[in-house]
Amino acid sequence: MSATGVPPSLGLRRSWQLAVTAVVLVAAVWVLAAHRHAVDASADRLAVADRAWLLAAGAAALATWVCAAVAQQGAVAERLPAGQLVAAQFAACAANHLLPAGVGASAVNLRFLTRCGLSTARSATALAVKAAVGGLVRFALAVALLLASPRAQRLSPALPRACVMLSVVGCAAAVATAVALSGPARRGVGRAAGRVLADVRAVHGSRARACALWGGSLGFALLHAAVLIAVVRALDVPVPAGHVLLAYLLASGAAVLLPTPGGLGSLDAALVLTLTAAGTPGVAALSAVFGYRMLTAWLPLLPGLLVLAVLARRSAL
Repeated sequence: MSATGVPPSLGLRRSWQLAVTAVVLVAAVWVLAAHRHAVDASADRLAVADRAWLLAAGAAALATWVCAAVAQQGAVAERLPAGQLVAAQFAACAANHLLPAGVGASAVNLRFLTRCGLSTARSATALAVKAAVGGLVRFALAVALLLASPRAQRLSPALPRACVMLSVVGCAAAVATAVALSGPARRGVGRAAGRVLADVRAVHGSRARACALWGGSLGFALLHAAVLIAVVRALDVPVPAGHVLLAYLLASGAAVLLPTPGGLGSLDAALVLTLTAAGTPGVAALSAVFGYRMLTAWLPLLPGLLVLAVLARRSAL
């Protein structure tokens, strides 16, 4: 234990996270500066996009926080205050864009659940269950799209290869983590995994909770993809919705591997690459990502921080 009360291993891990975050953000800024003409053209194209489709995209973005609240309610047995739960998800989205690797959203939700009477361990377990289900839903959707649409594989061979690559990287990371754990750490992880499995069994012992958890997670992923699809339609780009959905699923999976605030830089680059692989022209792909980011991150940021302050002031956080 250091003089500040922070374990050295935790401090080292945080240092590595911050270092990776800084590298990714600097690289993102450098890429934007190097391609500023394409960026300007993308912004100009978005400015004259179809307003009706952009309004539909905005409505889908608003609904994502409701789905996040439904999924969070499904992960716990206790009845949570619905209004405050939705507000907490909105505030968590804003906090997630200020801290790396989803730390902001996790901290807000953890604080909210403990304020609702859950223990810290049970709150953390509920967040882990929700995150695991969200990842499984995205993976299952991507696999289902690839199996159901051989035409997508022929038109965009880079997409299935990316899906396989992400799966291999994820498995390799899990194996490496398990091998690296010491004996005591492995036993601690085993106890935590036991608590998670117990909560998973409890969730699926109630049909209503299971439907809320899985349905909310599915709706959250589909609505985020719907925002991107609506922006692509607003730009009048003739790319099938299924290809855009697959591009979003793969990009969001790739962005998890880089711990940047709200996926800034990592998600943007992955979205541009996957949209381009799906057949979207480069300038249109940049415009679509700008529109998606504007509706899901930048416009809600200030209101989300204000909601965060109000919740904290009312002792809901």
